[in-house]
Amino acid sequence: MRKQVKNNVSWVGYMDWELKQFHGDEYSVKNGSSQNAYLIEEDKTILVDTVWMSHRDAFIDNLRKELGGDLSKIDAIVMNHGEQDHSGSLPALMKEIPGTPIYCTAAAVKSIEGQYGKRGWDFHKVKTGDTLYVGNGKQLIFVEMKMLHWPDSMATYLTEDNILFSMDAFGQHFAVEEMFNDKANQAILYKEAMKYFANILNPFAPFVTRKLAEIAKLNLPIDMIAPAHGVIWRDHPEQIVKKYAEWADAYQEDQITVAYDTMWNGTKTLAHAVADEIHRQSPDTVVKVFNIAETDKNELMTEVFKSKAIAVGSPTCVNEVLTSVSAFLAFAKTLKFKNKKAAAFGCYGWSGESVKLLKERLAADGFDVVDASVRSLWNPEDGDFAAIPEMVQELLAGEETPEQPAKSESKVYVCNVCGWTYDEAKGDPEHGIAPGTKWEDLPDDFKCPVCGAPKSDFSVQ
Repeated sequence: MRKQVKNNVSWVGYMDWELKQFHGDEYSVKNGSSQNAYLIEEDKTILVDTVWMSHRDAFIDNLRKELGGDLSKIDAIVMNHGEQDHSGSLPALMKEIPGTPIYCTAAAVKSIEGQYGKRGWDFHKVKTGDTLYVGNGKQLIFVEMKMLHWPDSMATYLTEDNILFSMDAFGQHFAVEEMFNDKANQAILYKEAMKYFANILNPFAPFVTRKLAEIAKLNLPIDMIAPAHGVIWRDHPEQIVKKYAEWADAYQEDQITVAYDTMWNGTKTLAHAVADEIHRQSPDTVVKVFNIAETDKNELMTEVFKSKAIAVGSPTCVNEVLTSVSAFLAFAKTLKFKNKKAAAFGCYGWSGESVKLLKERLAADGFDVVDASVRSLWNPEDGDFAAIPEMVQELLAGEETPEQPAKSESKVYVCNVCGWTYDEAKGDPEHGIAPGTKWEDLPDDFKCPVCGAPKSDFSVQ
C-alpha cells in the first residue's frame, strides 16, 4: 500500500504498531513507530530509503505491486543514512535490481559496506549542494547532516514540491496512520518529538544549531518535512524547526526533577522531603519525583532534559551508589546536558560514600553541582531534614555572578565526524593531556581518540 504525500511523491514505508524497543533495548517505544520510505515518480523513479530488515519481504512485495510488478522501474535509490532501520531492506532489494545506482554520502558507503559487506554496488557519493535531476523540471538537492545523528547522515530536498526528506532529524517514534502532523494527537506528537530529541539528538545539539543555520542559508522554500520516523510535517513545518532550535540551545523549563533509588526507604523519604521543600520555596516550579529503578529511563531523561536542575539520591551500598543510579548517571553523561544544576542526597549505614560519589559523577556529567547536600545516617532525622532547605536554596539560586563565568574562558572543541568533545578546562587526562591545555597547544598530529579524525575536523562549540 502506498499513501500520497504530495503530487508524485508517495509514502511506501512500514507502520510498526508493535515496536516496543529501539536501538536494542536503549530506547522505549510507547506509541508505535514508522519506518518511512518514499517513492518519487517523475521522469525518473527514485526510492528514498528502505525499511528494517525484519520487514523487508513485505516492503519489497508492496514496492513491486505499486510499480506494476516491475522493480526495475526504480532508476535510483537515495540512502540518507546507513543505519539498519533505514538500510535493512537494501541487500534484498539490490538482489532484485543489482545495477541500480545508490546516492549517499561517502561516510554512508563505509557504514553500508561495513554492515553488509562489499557487494560491488554502484555507489554515487554526494555532498552538500550536489543534485540529481528527476524530470519534469524537478531535481533532488543533497544536504549533508553529519552527526544528526550518525556521521553518514544527509537530507534530500525535492525542488518544486519543496519537500525536505530530513532523515532522523525532526522525527519521532510515533505511529500515525493518517501520516501528517495535523492529523496526529498534538500532545503525544510533541511529547514523542521531545523524547526523541532528548534521548537521541541532544548529544549533537551543537551540530543541530549549525545545520539549521546552514539550511536557512540555502534559502530553500520548505512546504513539507518528511522524516524517517513518525509524522510528515505539512501544517506549518517551520514549527518543528523552531522547536529544534529551542531544544538545541541548552533547553530548560521551570522544572526540577528529583530522581532516586532506595533500599529501605530512607533515601525515598529524603527525596519526597526535597520535593516538598522545592514546592515551599518556589511554588511555581514544577517538581517531579521518580524512582530510577521503576521508571522508564528514556521517559526519565526527557524530564531531566526539561529541567533546570535535578536532585539525585542513592544510599551507599558496598562503598558505591546503587547500580540503577550508576546506570542513570552513565546514561546522562552520554546525553551531554548543559546549563543544569544538580544536588546529591542519600542515606548510609556503614561507610557513607554515596553522596560524595554522586557529586563527583554529576560534575563529570556536565552538571553544575551545588555545594550543599544531605547525607543521613540510617534513617533521616530532624537534623537531616534541616539541611534540605539550604540545598534547595542553592538549586533555586539565580545566575552565577559575572566573575564566575569569566573564570572559564576555556573553549570546547567538537569532532565534526563523531561528536567527541575536547574541553580545554578539563583536558583529557585519560590520554595524557592535562586540564587547562589550550587547543592550540595540542600537537599538530593530535587525533580524536574515538574516531581518529585530525585537528582540522574539529570546530569550536
